Amino acid sequence: MCGRFTQYRTAIEYLEALRYDKPIESGIDPEPVGRYNVPPRSRVLVFYENAAGLRMAKLPWGYQPWWAAGKRPPAINARVETAATSKFFRDIWRTGRTLVAADGWYEWVKDPADPKKKQPYYIRLRSGEPMWFAALGQFDRAGMAEREGDGFVIITADSDEGMVDIHDRRPVVLPPDLAREWMEPDLSLERAEEIVRDLALPVEAFEWYAVDRAVGNVRNEGAYLLTESAVPSLQPDR
Repeated sequence: MCGRFTQYRTAIEYLEALRYDKPIESGIDPEPVGRYNVPPRSRVLVFYENAAGLRMAKLPWGYQPWWAAGKRPPAINARVETAATSKFFRDIWRTGRTLVAADGWYEWVKDPADPKKKQPYYIRLRSGEPMWFAALGQFDRAGMAEREGDGFVIITADSDEGMVDIHDRRPVVLPPDLAREWMEPDLSLERAEEIVRDLALPVEAFEWYAVDRAVGNVRNEGAYLLTESAVPSLQPDR
């Protein structure tokens, strides 16, 4: 994880869920984002903060430092266990904390009878609220100009309890108060590491269900992708 997610509400709805009350420096598009099948390498709405207030930008989902360009595809995820110390991510760990607003994400489970077949599942908050992925990126915090190499990765952690049956990794999803703190430009690196390592939302905050395999094709788009499939889900009893 994370390899596909949804981002379909309006920026205003995301900010209301974040309970953000500081100045907003960039304009707000009133139209819904309307994306139900967000793939890597596409441009995604992200939120970050500078001294003047909140900014929003559309960044490519994927990042690699300049010295790794051409050696392998850009990373789309960063493991929380090593994001702060890895040579690959250490620069954006210091300078590029950002948030990705999402409504849920997809994972694929191999069919035990036929490993070539995979059943997609959709994972969302039980509350139905938007969620906030902790992310790291290279971007122009002070301005709006995009530079070569700009992009972001989503931070992931181990799954546990019933979610591990879906996938062994999951995005680090922050509650609103910690999501706001994560964006603060002067947040200490030690506190940033504590937030993503120890304070993310627990598995009990989420629910999941099987959806149609149509989501596997990035050209498919629309709310119908969220319809629950007739396939029995792996949702544990709680």
